[in-house]
Amino acid sequence: MSASPASGSPLDVFDPRALAQRRRRARALGPETFLLDRAAEDLVDRLSAVKRRFGTCADLGTPTRTLRDALAGSPMVERYFAFGPAERTDVDAVTDPEILPFAPASLDLVISALALQSVNDLPGVLAQIRRALQPDGLLLAGFFGGGTLAELREAFAVAESDTLGGISPRVAPFVDLRDLGGLLQRAGLALPVTDVDRVVVRYGDPLALMHDLRRMGAANPLTDRRRAPLLKKTLARLFEVYAERFADPDGRLRATFEIVWVSGWAPHESQQQPLRPGSAKVRLADALKVPEGRLKGDG
Repeated sequence: MSASPASGSPLDVFDPRALAQRRRRARALGPETFLLDRAAEDLVDRLSAVKRRFGTCADLGTPTRTLRDALAGSPMVERYFAFGPAERTDVDAVTDPEILPFAPASLDLVISALALQSVNDLPGVLAQIRRALQPDGLLLAGFFGGGTLAELREAFAVAESDTLGGISPRVAPFVDLRDLGGLLQRAGLALPVTDVDRVVVRYGDPLALMHDLRRMGAANPLTDRRRAPLLKKTLARLFEVYAERFADPDGRLRATFEIVWVSGWAPHESQQQPLRPGSAKVRLADALKVPEGRLKGDG
């Protein structure tokens, strides 16, 4: 069982104090929301495809009012409540992102946009969401996945290795899409679905990318990050490596953001159920119109 973020446990990948400081700085600078706007629009589209009305909806940690505004007046949700960290002033309730305050079977819908990538215990959070959902309640969330900022990660690794003789954690180890289906099932969610939206943004130089990351509240929040200032020689080598490996013909630099989407339902008897082993009425060989031996590798 992982420790609460407030504990400062060395097992925590993300430093909760750094996360809070970066969110406050983003608000002071003026948030950069182009990715969040895209995720919110996508989430609303996905929700509308469900074609049902949800009673009580909890927005878990979405960084701004984007989802609230997108769902304002929507017939899809009757009661919307936003939950977020203490430095937020636009939430209905402050909550620790790792310890959710929801009573069992109290929610019809849990949504989240670009927030869950920074929790230390994602399996635990998913299990808490499952307990909070009423039977046939839905979780729908999008957050940064494993391919996010792959270019920046590689460029930093080469630059630090060349100038410092070693590397330090610079880009968060976001969850891989291939692991998410298993995590949803482990949490007890039925009918799990995962997919990915890859967004490539182009920048004039790495500093412009880093500025956007600060305004997203996404600068390095890792517990094991290097605390010393970035050296000029390391930054110069970073520029070189990024330009050598990730520049388009016009000289602009690519930065990939991977938004992984997950959905899952609290189990309910009305949902489609898998067949019992041995209950099939047609043999696979007959259905495929091939000799049975062919299926067993006999030719």
